[in-house]
Amino acid sequence: MDLAALNKVATAMTTPGKGILAADESGGTIKKRFDAIGVESTEENRRDYRELLFRSEKAMHNRISGVILFDETIRQKAADGTPLVKVIEAAGSIPGIKVDKGAKPLPFCPGETITEGLDGLRERLIEYRELGAKFCKWRAVIDIGPGIPSHDAINANAHALARYAALCQEQDLVPIVEPEVLMDGDHTIERCEAVTEWTLKTVFQELYYAKVKLEGMVLKPNMIVPGAECATQAPDQEIAERTIRVLKNCVPSAVPGIAFLSGGQSDVEATARLDAMNRVGGFPWHLTFSYGRALQHAPQVAWAGKTDNVSAAQAAFSHRAEMNGLATLGKWTPEIEKKAA
Repeated sequence: MDLAALNKVATAMTTPGKGILAADESGGTIKKRFDAIGVESTEENRRDYRELLFRSEKAMHNRISGVILFDETIRQKAADGTPLVKVIEAAGSIPGIKVDKGAKPLPFCPGETITEGLDGLRERLIEYRELGAKFCKWRAVIDIGPGIPSHDAINANAHALARYAALCQEQDLVPIVEPEVLMDGDHTIERCEAVTEWTLKTVFQELYYAKVKLEGMVLKPNMIVPGAECATQAPDQEIAERTIRVLKNCVPSAVPGIAFLSGGQSDVEATARLDAMNRVGGFPWHLTFSYGRALQHAPQVAWAGKTDNVSAAQAAFSHRAEMNGLATLGKWTPEIEKKAA
């Protein structure tokens, strides 16, 4: 393991002013996205859509530090025959890969899941590294509901995250460690805060046991928000302050950067809350974004599967990337959002 090289990549991934594009939707997920815009989810259409993102010069060069790919995408070539990994690198961005096999029901824990994919992971990591990946991602899912999460669900997912992260570092790949406490449900912001703190403390305990070097990883957590169906929603400032408080209580300063997931928040909500955190300041890590829907919804709608719409889709993507890039610096405002739209 080359820790200096891992730290260099992790630091570059969370560079102030830039963030990570999560373009790692599974086949089922991207089909849902394409169904919503009336586009058939064929391999060619998926390739064309992702290529238009990766060739969005303004966004990729200025605001996107890394791109998380799906297994299909890391093997694909652009329309002109250039491997998509090379297109990403040419734009000055770092290619990465999602390596988990998805969340499956956890035995004897109704409503809870465990993320699978550890079997054969070492061999897959070697192949992905040879295909050009510099970092990986593994997502664990923690749900809040009556009687859950359970100790078993949090511990099992934290242990799997740590085993994955150790295998990545063994192969000189930076692990993105993603424990996501879902915003589904009607739970309060206080409940989200308590569960997120429990989850993160358990994750970092397991990372320590697994001998994962914190200097060579990136954390991808949820923000502290009320459940989407909670009667009492919270202002951005409260979300920012609670999120920073939990991170300070749980995340060692050795971690180079934290890249938040959007988790079902709207485009502007995800931007505004990231900006609010960076305005609060007073933390040792770089806080940035690793968004999927919050970066891609607007370009998908603008594209709608039509070649004539590629420029409009790239403009929509560049706008969202620019707004989130400003948020990593604490320089986004609603006025800038409206003016630039």
